[in-house]
Amino acid sequence: MIKRDRLSQLFLTLTGGLLLSGMTSTALAQTAMTPKAQYAAESKKALTRYEADKQLCNDETSSNARLQCRRDAKAEYDKAIAAAKAQMPVSAPAPAKAQAAKVVCADCGKVLAVTMHEKEGEGGPVGMIAGGVTGAILGRQVGGGLGKDLATIAGAAGGAYAGKKIEEKVRTHKVWTVSVQYGDGRKNSFEFEQDPGLKAGDPVKNSGNTIVRN
Repeated sequence: MIKRDRLSQLFLTLTGGLLLSGMTSTALAQTAMTPKAQYAAESKKALTRYEADKQLCNDETSSNARLQCRRDAKAEYDKAIAAAKAQMPVSAPAPAKAQAAKVVCADCGKVLAVTMHEKEGEGGPVGMIAGGVTGAILGRQVGGGLGKDLATIAGAAGGAYAGKKIEEKVRTHKVWTVSVQYGDGRKNSFEFEQDPGLKAGDPVKNSGNTIVRN
């Protein structure tokens, strides 16, 4: 610990430090220093006081007293630095919108074009059987003997083909094709059996095997 015969000298040093601190604070208020510059000034002031305290510690008569004095001086210095750091403003977090803008949606894109066309259906066995029966009946009404049999076969074949075509025609339906381009340059097309209500420029995103408005 610092001896009493050094207390007066220490008091003068601390008084000078307080006066310097007051002058520094006034100057800081007048010049409106930035937080970084203010921290630098406070740190310099604390270091000056710490060096003065260590000089006083050298006047202690025993090594133990000098060591304890330096410890006390260091503790006061650390406390002053901590107080200066506490006055530094905390950096505000980035706005939520700015953070969200960094997130890239890999499944999001824009509609390039929407086209509609008629797509023929596929003839199934029902149309072929129905057409074949009709054709066979008509075939039996033509010729006799072998000619009648050939006509029956030809009529059945023709009827089956006609039935297939009729069924395809009946099953013809409208299809809307939507072309999409994604943010990374990829392109893809999606078919809809009903008008999806989309147009070029609309934002969309993947949803399973299709797309929906984004």
